[in-house]
Amino acid sequence: MENLAIVDLGSNSVRMAITEIQADGTYREVKRVKEDSRISEGMGREKMLQPAAMDRTITALKRFTKLYVGLPNLTVRAITTAAVRQAKNQKEFLVRVKKETGIDLQVITGAKEAYYDYLGVIRTLEMDHCLILDTGGASVELILVQHKKARNLISIPIGAVNLSEQFHLGGYVKAADLFKAQVSVNERLTKIPWLKYASHVPIVLLGGANRTLARMSRNYKRQGRGSIHGYQLSARAVYATYRELLNKNLAQRKKISGLEPDRADIIIGGMLPLVSLLQRNSDGRVIFSESGVREGVIAEYIQGSEDSAGKK
Repeated sequence: MENLAIVDLGSNSVRMAITEIQADGTYREVKRVKEDSRISEGMGREKMLQPAAMDRTITALKRFTKLYVGLPNLTVRAITTAAVRQAKNQKEFLVRVKKETGIDLQVITGAKEAYYDYLGVIRTLEMDHCLILDTGGASVELILVQHKKARNLISIPIGAVNLSEQFHLGGYVKAADLFKAQVSVNERLTKIPWLKYASHVPIVLLGGANRTLARMSRNYKRQGRGSIHGYQLSARAVYATYRELLNKNLAQRKKISGLEPDRADIIIGGMLPLVSLLQRNSDGRVIFSESGVREGVIAEYIQGSEDSAGKK
């Protein structure tokens, strides 16, 4: 048996999962933790990671290492995505992480992140055709799936945190600010030519903002805290939730069941890419996935192990 610890530093949160992998390739997750370190906070147009954000992220990583250090047959796979990918002081941060935690963070490309999303979804949901949307803190990944194959994929540098900061969507939202944000997102989407082929397929949702949407819906329907994997909503239900959020100020949003208080200031920015895509989509269904980047990393790791064994 092997132990695979995956550290996934996103723009809004950092997660760590420990998975036991058997010799036959089967696996079981035995531990999962998350902290909302928000490494992308305050990066601004200068794209500089801020000292406070780096400090709290490194503090979280130190806590995570204590959970897996000493495990037998251990492999640690540590990745980071959009915020660190975009940061001008990326090298300084990576050196600090290595020195203070011992973790070698690999900055993955947007295309690689999107591909991991695809692997995670396609192995756990029965989807022949769909558009995968992963909304993170500083980027959005889009993958067009046709006949279970990733035909097109892209990462664009807009997300829950940077949209909320740039267009002032954190408190009570002014109509002018929302309009500017919508125009900006739509301009980005219009430049993706292959999106026209995704107008009649369901949208599969990944990412913190989208998971929050599912939890709010489930709590509203009093369906409990079960898994959201495979949970479905209509476009009308998404619009209704979005309208409710826009009608509330920050203090009121923090009281909404299913919405974590520390996400209340970025949830409108986080939902904006989905709302924009639904306005282009006639299928009208959204389906939530709890499998994404980390599950994609596991799939790649197991495949690599099998390939190495086959060469011996």
